[in-house]
Amino acid sequence: MKVYYSLEDLPAFQNTVVTIGSFDGVHCGHQHILERVKQLSQSVDSQSVVITFNPHPRLVAQPNDKSVVLLNSVEEKVDLLEKYGIDVVVVVPFTKSFSEQTPEAYIENFLYKLFKPTYIVIGYDHRFGANRVGDTDFLRSLSPKFGYEVIEIEKQVIDDIAVSSTKIRKAIEATDIKTATRLLGHYFSFTGEVVKGQQIGREIGFPTANLQVTERNKLLPPHGIYTVLVHLPDGKVRQGMMYRGDRPVLKEHDNITIEVNIFDFKDDIYGQKMKVEIVEFIRPDRYFDSLESLVIQLADDERASREILQAIENQKIPRVAIVILNWNTPQYLKLFLPSVCGSRYGNFDVIVADNGSTDNSIETVRELNLDGIPAAMGVDRVKVVELKENYGFAKGYNMALKHEKLRPRSKDTPNGYDYYVLLNSDCRTSQGWLTPIISMMEKDRAVAAVQPKVLSYNKKRKFEYAGAGGGWLDALGYPFSRGRVFDNLEKDRKQYDDEAEIFWASGAAMVVRADLWHRFGGFDEDFWAHMEEIDVCWRMKRAGYKVMVQPKGVVRHVGGGTMDYLSPRKTYLNFRNSLYTLLKNEPLSKLLWLIPLRLVLDGVAGVKFLFDGQRKHVWSIMKAHFSFYGNFFYMLKKRRETAQLIEKERIAPENRAGILRGSIVWQYYVNKKTTFSEIVYDKKEKIADNENDENE
Repeated sequence: MKVYYSLEDLPAFQNTVVTIGSFDGVHCGHQHILERVKQLSQSVDSQSVVITFNPHPRLVAQPNDKSVVLLNSVEEKVDLLEKYGIDVVVVVPFTKSFSEQTPEAYIENFLYKLFKPTYIVIGYDHRFGANRVGDTDFLRSLSPKFGYEVIEIEKQVIDDIAVSSTKIRKAIEATDIKTATRLLGHYFSFTGEVVKGQQIGREIGFPTANLQVTERNKLLPPHGIYTVLVHLPDGKVRQGMMYRGDRPVLKEHDNITIEVNIFDFKDDIYGQKMKVEIVEFIRPDRYFDSLESLVIQLADDERASREILQAIENQKIPRVAIVILNWNTPQYLKLFLPSVCGSRYGNFDVIVADNGSTDNSIETVRELNLDGIPAAMGVDRVKVVELKENYGFAKGYNMALKHEKLRPRSKDTPNGYDYYVLLNSDCRTSQGWLTPIISMMEKDRAVAAVQPKVLSYNKKRKFEYAGAGGGWLDALGYPFSRGRVFDNLEKDRKQYDDEAEIFWASGAAMVVRADLWHRFGGFDEDFWAHMEEIDVCWRMKRAGYKVMVQPKGVVRHVGGGTMDYLSPRKTYLNFRNSLYTLLKNEPLSKLLWLIPLRLVLDGVAGVKFLFDGQRKHVWSIMKAHFSFYGNFFYMLKKRRETAQLIEKERIAPENRAGILRGSIVWQYYVNKKTTFSEIVYDKKEKIADNENDENE
């Protein structure tokens, strides 16, 4: 992140996405604005820019008001803006003359001249110019003249409390640290220099670092004992407890002090700065009649602080539900469940959702011997959700993920799941497959779904049909993958080992945010099976979210475990559901020529099946089209409902990364390009001479 403290030092910005404000606290409301700024900047391939001010405008407008206190110093604010992923921060020197600009001059001579914005993102209550008379409507009125678009972010409400810096300050002043943390979205913190004290803490067994805070308008918590996290000068974070008060037991030392007892730490850090995050309020300051009584109380305070910090530590790792939808595949459960349970991830459960099996699948799960797996890696984690009948892949997963055992995390279900993993029963997972995927999603909240690299279980060097190295779509709606084009499966030579944005994630091994899954309605149950993962990913991407592949995670898939890839039933579902997906998601203007063209191309596919002697597949394609046209108006209604849902959940313009501009059919059959690299990158992969090792 680049930071500028002088307008004279600014580079020649172009096409920026800008937001403006004091951003005191960089709280949850601010973070919503920042997230939108980042998404828009990515959509126009530009920089995200935050414009803030120093000193705070209130200190300039009311220089004699000694009551003004701030949640952040400038340095703390800049650090938080970097934490939330902003590209550029401009700290504008705020002066009386700057504040007296007319709204017109502010827009033309400041915003437009210096930043050339494409988008200006502001909060619902943004005011600017002399006497703060400029507002959102005025900003929009000049947008045609200067070529920017105004995006207004609505008031953010948490637990029915509108988020504001003022309410956070009041919560801290009332020692309501939990509310302050919830509204901030992070811990309230301050920075101070470690100075020499009277070293009495060392004498009574609780050595402390005495902090001196020099920021004049910085808010500090009331007197009392607090649980804290301490950021040391070397970058390490340690646990501790903090005292702020006038030390009533030690009246001979008559001064207000901030003392931090860093647990299990004895190094000399005098003269260095450290940051303290306030985690929880333990108790108010009070008088003790002796040092012995104080020591006993401090021991209790330390014990309480360690318990609080341990509980928080346990909740830090996102909770994951690995959900395996099973129908009559006890052989795969017996073979592959141990590998799933042995995943090296710290907070997951394995749930087998049985789709009305008529065999001994459930008994197999309950009798599974996991004694060979270390306790921290899955023993006793296999749960069973029983569905009454075989609802198909799409409805089966929808019903399973609505079960009370699988609720997403929320304020009403704090122990719910953060992520769902949709995993086929015929998948073998590597031990470390899940951690890099969750890490990727935690770093970028715009990532809605991720798939691992999917390799063949039987042909060790080959990608597997279902998703391979990440799913793409061509302009006509035909799916293909990095490593798989039609039936051509490439060898894995690590040619697709880059973390990349894709269009759809494999339904064989898909990790999705639990809350987004429900907000976007899950799978379309009319699909039954096949293409439903493309449809749900498309919905999320239309709302501005990303779908990614994380090749550091590897899953080996048998494929065709419940329905053979050459099954006429699969052909019927693929062709029908592909048409359903297009009708639901493509613009009407494109559908006018796309649907007739698909009829022709699907007819060509039927002729190919006929010449190959596969007449049942010809009939499957015909039935697919009959079903599509018979349900045309029903799907149009669903199209309108989908559009409304997407607008409700939108975070950015539609994301079309992962769509090939041309035709995969043309490239494959006419241009004879058979690999993803040749088609997408116009690059032919170097292939080893020995092609007979597909079963290595």
